[in-house]
Amino acid sequence: MKISKPVLIMLASLTFSGAHATAVSELLQKYETQGAKQFNAQAGKELWTRSFGISKEGKVRRCSTCHTDDLRKAGTHIKTNKDIDPLAPSVNNKRLMEIAEIEKWFKRNCEWTLERECSAQEKGDFLSYIRMQ
Repeated sequence: MKISKPVLIMLASLTFSGAHATAVSELLQKYETQGAKQFNAQAGKELWTRSFGISKEGKVRRCSTCHTDDLRKAGTHIKTNKDIDPLAPSVNNKRLMEIAEIEKWFKRNCEWTLERECSAQEKGDFLSYIRMQ
């Protein structure tokens, strides 16, 4: 049986959607066990654009400094000037796929942006916002 290219593309997108949903769902459950309450995408968006002071490089510390306000667009790392692929899973099917990868970037980015680790509530709100983009 031969499967057409459009059907293969559709099946691949369903697979990615399922993987995204699984990783995010597992993390949200984990954050709830750590004391987080109902997650709020709007709160995640507000955190995304909120300023947390000025970095050593003289830049405003906020998520959108490197990732931009539009998660569907590429960003630029402020220290290295390297491109950052879009964060939104709707345009970058590699995002939100692996729990370890998500946690690694939360640790790095929260420490730079907020100058501390993000709380379970903040992580859940961020994920709720990001996955809707």
